[in-house]
Amino acid sequence: MDVSGTSAADENSGPQAAIKAAARQLLVKQGAGGLSPEAVARGGGLAVTDVEAVFPHRDDLLTALVIDAYNASGAAMEQADHAAAKAGQSAGARLLAVTRALRQWSFDNPAEFTLIYGSPVPGYNAPQDTVPPASRTPAVLAGIVRTALEAGELTPPRRAVPGPPLLLPEAVALFGGAPEAPFSDVIERGIVLWSSLIGLLVFQVFSRTHDSVRDESAFFDYAVAVAAEGIGLVVPLDDTADTAN
Repeated sequence: MDVSGTSAADENSGPQAAIKAAARQLLVKQGAGGLSPEAVARGGGLAVTDVEAVFPHRDDLLTALVIDAYNASGAAMEQADHAAAKAGQSAGARLLAVTRALRQWSFDNPAEFTLIYGSPVPGYNAPQDTVPPASRTPAVLAGIVRTALEAGELTPPRRAVPGPPLLLPEAVALFGGAPEAPFSDVIERGIVLWSSLIGLLVFQVFSRTHDSVRDESAFFDYAVAVAAEGIGLVVPLDDTADTAN
């Protein structure tokens, strides 16, 4: 079932909104494994036939929630980037702003974060509909890196990492084309930054650093700054910390 073509008005009102609200409550209580049209109907006080009329199968429900989660997290980053760019902040400051925004969203919505970045749901294969929403997060990061490159804010790497070509055409296209030397591998480095960010969030949202780190907000900023050094971008650190736990 293609849920990506549904209008925003339909998604925010009517049966679809009520069903997804009930599904999110179930997601929080039982995780993705507890989702089914029957379970959502019971939890939301809805008729099973009404749920199945909109989302016939469990995978349709999951896809709708996955798309919503990717869109919401991507929108949080986009809004933070727009505000930082409007304020005239450097690319490094913009990177810190968008990663903090994603962190805040992740702590505010741990069930949705787990759905898109946690363990795969057994038996579920995300359809192509989820790709554009999932691309919003790396697109924000790529846009900041591209701006930094064009503005001369990147420091060239100390060495070119040898190896075979690693990128798919889609990754190069998302960045807007492969840069020339000495930044010819900046896209690969950007993917390392992206994966480091998600891995860091997994550690913090799932409380893997509580017994190691005094100030997790400050450590998050530090880790982003360290990861950004891999692409030659300086992230300014100050006393302003994220308010998430």
